[in-house]
Amino acid sequence: MSTLNKAAAPNDKNHGSNSAGRGPGRLLGGRRTEGSGKGSEPASGVEKRRNLGAGGFVLLAVGAFVFLFPFYYMFIGSLQTSPDTSVAGAFPNPANITGENYSNINNSINLLQGLVNSGIFTGGVIFFTVVFGLLVGYALAQMQFRGKGLVFGMMLLVQMIPFQLLLIPLYVMIVRDYGLADTYLGMILPFAINSTAVFVFRQYFMQLPSTLFEAARIDGASELRILWQIAIPLVKPAIVTAILLTFIGPWNEFLWPFLVTKDQSIQPLAVSLANYISNIAATASNPFGAILAGACVLAAPAVALFIFFQRQFISTNIGSSVKG
Repeated sequence: MSTLNKAAAPNDKNHGSNSAGRGPGRLLGGRRTEGSGKGSEPASGVEKRRNLGAGGFVLLAVGAFVFLFPFYYMFIGSLQTSPDTSVAGAFPNPANITGENYSNINNSINLLQGLVNSGIFTGGVIFFTVVFGLLVGYALAQMQFRGKGLVFGMMLLVQMIPFQLLLIPLYVMIVRDYGLADTYLGMILPFAINSTAVFVFRQYFMQLPSTLFEAARIDGASELRILWQIAIPLVKPAIVTAILLTFIGPWNEFLWPFLVTKDQSIQPLAVSLANYISNIAATASNPFGAILAGACVLAAPAVALFIFFQRQFISTNIGSSVKG
């Protein structure tokens, strides 16, 4: 070893020991700056929350109040014995609180049967949306066929057409041609294919490496087997996203089930509430409270679903925004 190397070796050792003893940091102009490593990230997050200040918390509190107040008012109104539509009705007298509105609306339209009908309608729409969305999204992303670009362009064009423009031809087709009036299938079919879900699945499938599918095809696997055993396990976040995005539409859908169903025993809860408002509410002792009670029952499953899947929904949205 040369003299220069011998002289440099102790200095390197001393420098390493000093760096290890002092922890992460670097020298800038003769002074060491600490906290440049990964360990400082949680502290910076805490500092950001501390730097939010009272004004930021007040602004967030006001926004939360504005967003949650309609739900609070709906729930409080559903418990009032006599209706109070003024601002003071948001803070009622405890003596004016009752649960009779729920029993009254249940005796009029059978809330449980309406919830079951809404569940069947929504569940059928979600099932067909996921199945057809996976099939079409996989074909548009990983399969090669003539006219694939045209099909994708037509799918995007469909999203621009309002559903109300299709009501008359769909009604003639479903009711007169197929004879599916007053059936669950008649309510479900127009919503069986959701172009938004197809687009979501296509984007997820396009992010998967094509070598996985090419290797499976070389091994002799069919496209359906590749989809079931390889593709679907890798796009589970997309399935959760599609379910959450699809649920709220058919659950609150009123116009189409109202057109194709006249039998009250299969009408969803949204249609039953509309019929109650039109036909029975005028003769009720407290129609305001009964209507709000029915609205609470209708909104409860949607709110519960969002709360239950909130973390998955946020994570899938964040993940989809940073992929690619």
